[in-house]
Amino acid sequence: PKFGVYKEPHVLDVGNGETMTAQDIILAPGSVPFVPPGVEVDGETVYTSDEGLELKHVPEYCAIIGSGIIGLEFADVYTALGAECTVIEALPKLMPAFDREIAKTAERLLLTNRGVDYRTNVFASKVTPGKIGEKPVIIEMIDATTKEHVETLEVDACMVATGRVPNTKKLGLEEAGIEAPRGFVQVNDKMQVLDKPDGDVIPHLYCIGDANGIQMLAHTASTQGVSAIENICGRTHVVDHESIPAACFTHPEVAQVGLDEDAAAERAEKEGFELGKAVSHFRANSKALAEGEGDGIAKVLFRRDTEQILGVHIIGLHAADLIQECANAKAAGTTVRDLAFTTHTHPTLSEVIDGAFKECVGMHSH
Repeated sequence: PKFGVYKEPHVLDVGNGETMTAQDIILAPGSVPFVPPGVEVDGETVYTSDEGLELKHVPEYCAIIGSGIIGLEFADVYTALGAECTVIEALPKLMPAFDREIAKTAERLLLTNRGVDYRTNVFASKVTPGKIGEKPVIIEMIDATTKEHVETLEVDACMVATGRVPNTKKLGLEEAGIEAPRGFVQVNDKMQVLDKPDGDVIPHLYCIGDANGIQMLAHTASTQGVSAIENICGRTHVVDHESIPAACFTHPEVAQVGLDEDAAAERAEKEGFELGKAVSHFRANSKALAEGEGDGIAKVLFRRDTEQILGVHIIGLHAADLIQECANAKAAGTTVRDLAFTTHTHPTLSEVIDGAFKECVGMHSH
C-alpha cells in the first residue's frame, strides 16, 4: 500500500510525482507505540508491543513500563509462561484506565495472585538495552514527584507499554494548514476534519480511528468509519462514544462501558441527580463456580431518577463478552428496571449481570 500525503481537498500525493483524486478522503493512519525520552529500544531486550508479538523467547525476568491495558495483557501472558514480572507505573495508582474499585480487584487477581511486583509514582528515566544471555537491561527510575533517583533494576527484558501516539507525521497536515495538537487530527461529531481545535471544517476530509484520539480502540475505529461513510452519503450519523465498550484480555478479563464511578459521581453532582450503584459477584454464579472461576464482580452505575445506565464495569470470567449486553442496553437507552425484568438463561454467566440489574431496583436474584 502507498502512504498518501494530503495536498488539498480531493487530492493526495502518493509519491514519484503521482497523485490520486477522490470526491472524499478518509484519513485512517492509525497509531504507533509511544517511547518515552531516555528509553532506548533495540527490539530484542527493550521493545514495544509491536516487537513483543514477535519475540522468539520468553524472558526469565521482564519489566513492563506502564500498567494500562497493553501492559497488563503482556504481564498476563508472560507470567502464564513462567516469567517473573515487575510493572513500573508513573502515576500514583495502578491501572489508571480502570474504575478504581475494579482496579483494586484487578490488582489482587492480575498482579498480587500472580506474584507480579510493581512500582508506582516512578518514571523509568533511562533504559539501556542488554544482550540476551550476556548482560542485563538497566532501568534507572526516578520519583515522579521529586525527580530524584530511587532505584535501578537489572532485568532480562523490558517492554515499553506507555501508550500509543497518532501516526500522522507524514500526512502533510501542517503544510495544508491543518493543526493537529500532539499529532491528533481534530474532528467534529461527524468525523469531519477541522483545521484546528474547534475550528472550521475542511471540505470532503474525514479522520477515523486512533489518529483522532477520541477513543483508541479498534472497534471504535470501525464504528467511526461506518459513521464517516454515512455522513459522506448524506445520512447524518453521530457516534455515541460513551456507549462503546472496552476490554482487557487478561485472566480474568476486565471490561467496561460508560462512566467510571468517579466520573459518574462528578456528573451527578454537576447535573443534580442521585447516583445509584449495584454490585453482583461471580462467586454467586453456578457456571463460574463450575469452571473454578468464582473471582470477580460486576458493577452497574445508574441515575436513580431516570434509571438510565451511566456505566458498567466487570472483572471476571468472559467479562469482555458480558459487557456487550450492557453496551447495547446503554446505547438503546434501556433502563435498569427493564433489564431487571429481562430473563437471562440459566445456567450462564449472564446471570451475574442479571443480578446487578436486579439489585439496582431493589430486587434479588436469590
